[in-house]
Amino acid sequence: MTITYDDFLKVDIRVGRVTRAEPFPEARKPAIKLWIDFGAEIGEKKSSAQITAHYDPQALIGRQVMAVVNFPPRQIGPFMSEVLVLGAADDAGNISLIAPDHPVPLGARMH
Repeated sequence: MTITYDDFLKVDIRVGRVTRAEPFPEARKPAIKLWIDFGAEIGEKKSSAQITAHYDPQALIGRQVMAVVNFPPRQIGPFMSEVLVLGAADDAGNISLIAPDHPVPLGARMH
């Protein structure tokens, strides 16, 4: 399926910094609860991410991540996930997070 550049621009992908991360034992699949600061314009948002194979919650704090910030919130068990953190699956299906190579301002939009 081909999309236009205007279609791509409808997906609002921003840089945020993980401020808090906790195990999410109530999730059906192993996950980590994340609180991510996207800067003054967007603020802090929550996400549930199935990234337990490669990441420890405490090691995520302070890390920059990329996330879609304009999807509607989604209830995952007792937790409301407000953004979709982006990653790619390795050969075993485990997710590796997508992030900028160098520090960028919080809330910076992907181009």
